[in-house]
Amino acid sequence: MLTKSERTSRFIIATTAPIFNRNGYAATSMTTITGATGLTKGAIYGNFKNKEELAIEAFRFNVKHVLRQIKDHQDQGDTPLQKLLLIVDFYSRYSDFSKNMGGCPILSIGVDANHQNEKLLLRVRGIITKIEKSLIDILDEGKNNGELRKSLDSAKSARQMFSMIEGAIFMSLTMDDNMYIRDTMEILKHIIQTKWAA
Repeated sequence: MLTKSERTSRFIIATTAPIFNRNGYAATSMTTITGATGLTKGAIYGNFKNKEELAIEAFRFNVKHVLRQIKDHQDQGDTPLQKLLLIVDFYSRYSDFSKNMGGCPILSIGVDANHQNEKLLLRVRGIITKIEKSLIDILDEGKNNGELRKSLDSAKSARQMFSMIEGAIFMSLTMDDNMYIRDTMEILKHIIQTKWAA
């Protein structure tokens, strides 16, 4: 059973996660945090060393939610090729999915933290590396079982795939038009089925 302090910490993180994601680190003031949570500064600082620590925990909270949803969706597939296509399928509806979170946490916090907060930026880079590694593992498995072309460069393909996804998310959010992400996912699906598949 959670202690009162642990319940309070979780409440603060869950409440502030979409705020940090939407506004960024610098633009999220303690006044905003206390207003959203209904807690005093003393209560916030009683659970977190400073705003930076809370922002990092909020980022982790958002990213864990996204990664869990992606994994659940891709695990509906039995083979590496099916999993790649299910990842694309998930992201084709990502704009709607991420609205309640204040947008894509990797994109939002990555852009916000660059040149502003090195600790947050390192967290974002770590998550990107983790995601690319999981894509490499799926690609390698597909090459090993004969579903994907043996000549495929797994690391390069993983970078290409994730770059296309994040670029499309950026355009959809900036232009407030889901067609950017949908059209790009159609292109990515075509690449996987015609250029990557054996």
